[in-house]
Amino acid sequence: MRLRRLVVFSGVFCLVFWSPACRLHAESGDTSPALSAATLYNQGNAYARAGKPGLAVLNYERARLLAPADADIAANLATVRAAAHVAAPTPGGMARLLLSASPNVFAWVGMLGLLLAGFGFVVFVGARRWRGAAAAAIIGGGLGVATCVADVILCWPTLHAAVIITPETPVRVAPAPMSDSLFALHEAEVVRIEAAHEGFWLVRTTADRTGWVAVADLARIVP
Repeated sequence: MRLRRLVVFSGVFCLVFWSPACRLHAESGDTSPALSAATLYNQGNAYARAGKPGLAVLNYERARLLAPADADIAANLATVRAAAHVAAPTPGGMARLLLSASPNVFAWVGMLGLLLAGFGFVVFVGARRWRGAAAAAIIGGGLGVATCVADVILCWPTLHAAVIITPETPVRVAPAPMSDSLFALHEAEVVRIEAAHEGFWLVRTTADRTGWVAVADLARIVP
């Protein structure tokens, strides 16, 4: 009876996490033409040839989210940024490793790790003969979940990142069209959105400067 309760509890526990994991997989793994890496890459190439580095970087960044190991995307993105004299943030070694695979991969690693840890816990409590194997399953599953969580933490800033898509965008002291301009951002620069107010976004630059930018002047990397 005790083992049966544990199995039921483990199943309910996994289902609680299964729903959001499946939703994340469906969103990040959408293969419709508008979201495929190849289509976004081609759109980036078209904008680069048209002399629109902001939209080119935007599409390359979106393509790289879906295909982070694609060398052509990385090369073209670097070329456009160099031509626009825009620097890119450089993640550390561990961050580069975790961001080298698609979020899809880590979502499934985390889900399978959760299932493995839950199964190992049930076996560990209910079957003394297999406690060594169950402990190994719990540890392995925990590492899978931890890897997924680490990837989510590293990807979190991208959810709030945006690309400047117009030349010489003014950054204002307040969210109003007539407010004073603090400085200007160049097309293709990447900023982090921190707040929103009536058609303006409060952004933070890679140089740690902040100010308000009109929503029409930039686009989110993750729409």
